[in-house]
Amino acid sequence: MNPKRIRQLQEGKESRGPILYWMSRDQRVQDNWALIFAKRLADAQQVSLIVAFSLVSDFQFATERHFNFMLKGLKQVEQDLSKLNIPFVLLFGEPNDILPKYVKEHGISVLVSDFDPLKIKRLWKKHLAPQLTIPFYEVDAHNIVPALYVSQKTEFSAYTIRTKIHKLLPEFLDRIPGLLPHTFADRSLFVKNDWDYALHKLPIDRTVKEVAEILPGEQAAHEQLERFLARTLSHYNEKRNDPCEDGQSGLSPYLHFGQISAQRVAMEVQARFSPDPNTEAFLEELIVRRELADNFCYYNTKYDSFEGFHPWAQTTLREHERDEREYVYSVKVLELASTHDPLWNAAQKEMVLHGKMHGYMRMYWAKKILEWSKSPSAALKNALYLNDRYSLDGRDPNGYTGCAWSIGGVHDRAWTERPVFGKIRYMNYNGCARKFNIAKYIEKAVSRT
Repeated sequence: MNPKRIRQLQEGKESRGPILYWMSRDQRVQDNWALIFAKRLADAQQVSLIVAFSLVSDFQFATERHFNFMLKGLKQVEQDLSKLNIPFVLLFGEPNDILPKYVKEHGISVLVSDFDPLKIKRLWKKHLAPQLTIPFYEVDAHNIVPALYVSQKTEFSAYTIRTKIHKLLPEFLDRIPGLLPHTFADRSLFVKNDWDYALHKLPIDRTVKEVAEILPGEQAAHEQLERFLARTLSHYNEKRNDPCEDGQSGLSPYLHFGQISAQRVAMEVQARFSPDPNTEAFLEELIVRRELADNFCYYNTKYDSFEGFHPWAQTTLREHERDEREYVYSVKVLELASTHDPLWNAAQKEMVLHGKMHGYMRMYWAKKILEWSKSPSAALKNALYLNDRYSLDGRDPNGYTGCAWSIGGVHDRAWTERPVFGKIRYMNYNGCARKFNIAKYIEKAVSRT
């Protein structure tokens, strides 16, 4: 594998003991560079390999919807790893509290983690590292071009990062080796994980129920990819921005939980389809836009606040903060989809009912929250709360970046000045009416499948 994917977070004393892969962002067995790296270390040293997941029950607005999707996926991970003679351990608590004890008790010789740009994950690693005396590595298994290699600064827009990514794609869009059963397994390290406790008794917010129509796990992710390639990609560019059509990939929950590799998706597209406007548009979203979001969240630690907006956007929004607003809604009214706007209400209900919102509608949804909130800071806070609470792909760099784009002009330019929005790009109901059949979308969004 390309060593540029790997970063050593801490050096340590050399010893001979099991290798531990702390799985977090990339919850899959196949096409997982972090797991591949950990297994190669274990093979080279002829020692056992363990995969562990640290379950935090109060994680950033996560609800039963998110925990069910994640845990059912992880149960599949356990089953697939067992076939490879690799034990999977479900731990309970923050990783910086529980991993040091686990490392010591099991004589772990090396710790491997996967890359994540979000502050909470980086904070865990920062607090974990000083408690270890062993080597600690981080592997970017999520991005095709590693986020810390493609750029060492906050990129202003897709335009500034696109050329860098395209230049490096031939190097990093390489063959992903499969995993063979592990030869040096220690059967005493296998444990019986309490999935019943995790799924049904763990103290989590159970007011937002799971979405039965979206099946979790690595197998379901690949089945969704196959459906997209067979039915949708050929007209992706034409239909992706029409929320009345099934023109999007449906992969965002699986990409968020790492149940499928973006690199595998890109390779399947390139292997089966010739370059055309559909494949180019999809790969732009899959690669450039996703990796731009990781760049934004890693290098701009204020990605979830007003202070993370570009200076020009902060200035124009402050200048218009006291503008009169025709409507101002509390977060509770927004959550209940009780505004005066039936289109916005339908978008909110779509997310509440189906665990996702059409990408085009998410832009309109967030911009109306800006228009109807008492301040831009309140608007961003409300948008992130609603997205993270109800959307299966919430608490994700794409979500933080999308809300920052809609409300704070991140990765965008200044537009014609107007009340409330200042120079932030504007969207309205009439503009949507010109693009798609609003009545048809509303009916589709609020229907139960």
